[in-house]
Amino acid sequence: MAKAIMIQGTMSNVGKSVLTAGLCRVLMQDGYRVAPFKSQNMALNSFVTAEGLELGRAQAVQAEASGLEPRVEMNPILLKPTTDCGSQLIVMGRVRGNMTAATYYNYKRELIPEIMAAYEALAAENDYIVIEGAGSPAEINLKQNDIVNMGMARMAKAPVLLVGDIDPGGVFAQLAGTLMLLTDDERSIVKALIINKFRGDREILRPGLAMLEEITKKPVAGVIPMLSLDIDDEDSQSRRLESSAQAALDIAVIRTPRMANFTDLSALAASKGVAVRYIQAASDLLAPDLIILPGSKSTIADLLWLRNTGLDKSLLHFAAHGTPIIGICGGYQMLGESLRDETGVEGGGFVQGLGLLPIRTEFCAEKHCARSQGSVINAAAPFDSLIGAELSGYEIHMGKSTLLKGAAPFIKLADGSFDGCVRGNVCGSYLHGLFDSDDFRKRLLFSLCDRKRIARSCIRVDDYAAHRQQEYDRLADCLRENLDMQMIYRILEEGL
Repeated sequence: MAKAIMIQGTMSNVGKSVLTAGLCRVLMQDGYRVAPFKSQNMALNSFVTAEGLELGRAQAVQAEASGLEPRVEMNPILLKPTTDCGSQLIVMGRVRGNMTAATYYNYKRELIPEIMAAYEALAAENDYIVIEGAGSPAEINLKQNDIVNMGMARMAKAPVLLVGDIDPGGVFAQLAGTLMLLTDDERSIVKALIINKFRGDREILRPGLAMLEEITKKPVAGVIPMLSLDIDDEDSQSRRLESSAQAALDIAVIRTPRMANFTDLSALAASKGVAVRYIQAASDLLAPDLIILPGSKSTIADLLWLRNTGLDKSLLHFAAHGTPIIGICGGYQMLGESLRDETGVEGGGFVQGLGLLPIRTEFCAEKHCARSQGSVINAAAPFDSLIGAELSGYEIHMGKSTLLKGAAPFIKLADGSFDGCVRGNVCGSYLHGLFDSDDFRKRLLFSLCDRKRIARSCIRVDDYAAHRQQEYDRLADCLRENLDMQMIYRILEEGL
């Protein structure tokens, strides 16, 4: 049975997901079988397993860092927000329904048997499990029914490393204050502290570390520097949503309020000579070389937001003047003629789409999740060079889009079915992750260079899968250099 260690944080966005991935990588490099685990995740960024089951994107990344294929056991409970106080509940990769926050709070302890069955399945196959917490263990209003922080640490008998983020300031108060709000039993579970995202001279920090250890009676296991890493995350506060610097190619992404799977854009942003900008106002579009309308957890609501902001008119204007536009999943649906929701999946109703693609979408109660492979079969300028490009991705959607008479499908899938639609300089697809495919991404970016009449040498398209592996190794190197790994291994072996 595997031994466990848990990464908890003083708040959201302190770097728990990345540190979990990094520790998994270190343990894998040291020859151990290691798997990530997060009992409950709340995120609009998700991933689909080979079996067509859904889990949080961070656990898929952590699995990749561990050298494993992602499994739903790594994230048995996934909450995908649909409103400010409600979420879609996904248990072991399948939708169980929508719940308000209050209903879920009273229900979630009933999920403990499924959480523990998932955890024990992983523990039986591995030497170590690295568990990620959520938010903060000091959220005193949520402690009673906790299944993801100290509650999970107790169930897994996992010692805790508590992480604070020094970048916004106040890290000593974060760590000391969090420990103060824990019970004596919970404080005993915390074995060491980590300070993350440090910039500056460590000698200046050293006296503070000594005082922190004296006040908290906990050792500081390390100070991790601010890293510039290209590793997918899933937090709405992700630095990925900050716009890139100017570059040879300018890609504008419409950042809708319920944007989902923003990691679809990671491979484009990683390409040298490509800038990815996230846009929420029509005035910020400027003169992009490509506009992307990404996925959405609430497609109809985000479509209405486009209309309220005037971005719908901007998209129609750019389309009419030849700017390439690509819609992914919910963005693809918005580009169509109409969206109908008779089952109430998105609150019910009928709305007109942007009318840029000849498709109609009807929402249905059953979510479609699948991995897919295929190649582009239809495209016109400026997408004509994409014909024959091979790609792969995954589908997560609750709508079915029907091509109208004379419409051209964009992609032929390996099973003989078709995906997406293309008309002139506008195209769309249900496939998340299609830009990760090197062949597709290279052809697309080269076509944009040709259209802009700049040299293709202005950009560089590398092997994205190899690039991700290199980033995991960089992260592991950083942890080895800045964490007391002897202390970490001792904590792992001693357990609780």
